[in-house]
Amino acid sequence: MTMEVEIRLFATLKDRAGRDRIQVTVREPTTVQTLLQATAAAWPSLAAALPTSLVAVNKAFAGGDTPIRPGDEVALFPPVSGGNDFPYPVYFAVTAEQPDLRAIHAHLTQPDVGAIVTFTGAVRGETQREGRPAATLYLEYEAYQEMAEAKMARIAWEVWERWPLVKGIAIVQRVGKLEIGELTTLVACAAAHRDHGAFEAAHYGIDRLKEIVPVWKKEVGHDQSTWVEGHYRPTEADN
Repeated sequence: MTMEVEIRLFATLKDRAGRDRIQVTVREPTTVQTLLQATAAAWPSLAAALPTSLVAVNKAFAGGDTPIRPGDEVALFPPVSGGNDFPYPVYFAVTAEQPDLRAIHAHLTQPDVGAIVTFTGAVRGETQREGRPAATLYLEYEAYQEMAEAKMARIAWEVWERWPLVKGIAIVQRVGKLEIGELTTLVACAAAHRDHGAFEAAHYGIDRLKEIVPVWKKEVGHDQSTWVEGHYRPTEADN
């Protein structure tokens, strides 16, 4: 018996296919590895990118042996640049809007909070890295939003495992077209005192956002545009 699997594509995979969703027919039962083989045969334009691509099944990172069943949501994307019962206030957002820093701080502030450490990233106009435009006109960010928000929650739980005195966490990722100087990311961690892990937690949070939250950016220059891919490859252990 055969089944048709719809695959969502992001970033460079979407560009290669010329669309954001494809359909691939496979025999039941099937696994991620079998699906990738069928995808390479059915979509030659994707074949060269598949060995380094990541797969998510039902918004969780999947390995080659992960089974795929009828109705599963499957997503394919390049390496990326919990629950709701949180012990302290959290704020997660994947948004095209400029974050309101004052409102985010107010959300994290409690009577026992005396320090909030905030990291923000912004679009820079000069990259000067091999393979990228010498001068950046603007960035385009794309996200697998539903999965991105789930991974932000994962990061919050990882922070609390390492720094249990942290009393609030905010993580924001911008999407869409962002001009030079615009804010791209935000990670804020609240604590009673500055030496209760808030600095370390914010540093860890932005590093993990770059590793496991499925977000990609395209650097657009005068005569070149390039999707920027990361090197960290999440596994099922990152779910």
